[in-house]
Amino acid sequence: MNVIDKCWRTNPNWRSNRHQLATCSVGYVGKMRNNTGPDVTNYKVTDPSDDALDPKPGTLRYAMTSIKGKVWITFQRDMSIKLEKPLLVNSFTTIDGRGVIVDIAYGACLLLQEANNVIIHGLRIHDCVAQGAGPVMGPNGKIVQLGPVDGDAIRMVGSSKIWVDHNTLFDSHDGLIDVTRGSTDITISNNWFRFQDKVMLLGHDDGFQADKGMKVTVAFNHFGPHCQQRMPRVRFGYAHVVNNLYLGWGQYAIGGSMNPNIKSQANLFIAPEGNNKEITWDSSEDGNFMSIHDVFENGASFKESLDEGAVVSPDYRPDQNFEVADGRVVRSLTKSAGALKCPRISRC
Repeated sequence: MNVIDKCWRTNPNWRSNRHQLATCSVGYVGKMRNNTGPDVTNYKVTDPSDDALDPKPGTLRYAMTSIKGKVWITFQRDMSIKLEKPLLVNSFTTIDGRGVIVDIAYGACLLLQEANNVIIHGLRIHDCVAQGAGPVMGPNGKIVQLGPVDGDAIRMVGSSKIWVDHNTLFDSHDGLIDVTRGSTDITISNNWFRFQDKVMLLGHDDGFQADKGMKVTVAFNHFGPHCQQRMPRVRFGYAHVVNNLYLGWGQYAIGGSMNPNIKSQANLFIAPEGNNKEITWDSSEDGNFMSIHDVFENGASFKESLDEGAVVSPDYRPDQNFEVADGRVVRSLTKSAGALKCPRISRC
């Protein structure tokens, strides 16, 4: 197991100590202790239906709109949830899908808009579709007028301290994860990304310079099969891409523009068949791409580009730091990536 999984999956009593998960995060998100404590409301989703303007008690949207303060959300049983409109995830929220199979699919998906201290864990999010503009009930029961959305599985806008761990994401209309408009202090870990063109976008657009402060850790994820590009693509900010498994790519694996800083460390890159063996893509030839202790198979190659004096170091605080494993064991570290199937009794 990797360092995150060792923290909680070895505990056979994890079901009675779910909040232990919050102590296990690493990378820029730090520890998620703000999501725990005696003031947490434990809420169980019992109803998979959705009403964007009048959520019923027992539904996932009801937890986001009607419960104040910290909330830890679990699910009573396996269920598939088709959201009418994007689900506005509130701050200090944990969505914990462990122990059941929860699909959020075939409708709108998750939107974190100026949210902080959020854990998204153990969900299958897929087949997310674009939505037109319209009203939706948001946190504290307020009606929010949303503009059109592109159909991302998880989109972060101006959000911070977000941990996305052990989810399975695929086949969505636009991308799988977007980190945009000043979002920062994000860890994306242990997820399984598959069957997707544009996987992960870090940084809004080439004109949004506030993303210079963006810091994202991408660790222990499984990319593929059939992921084409953006694993991730980075604008302006900093990404530590570490101990991930890449099962090929279409256009490229890791890309950037607007002078990003990207440290690729101890990943396993398995190049696709054919002629496209190059891992990186730099649209403006001004990015700082560093590879250290990566492992390359099937002819994969990494084009490093570093400006003179560039510093490509995560510079983690003690609560963010973690030991990087040897790239040769990445297959083992990522073998449980995605939403876990936890038995009724015993370890997950």
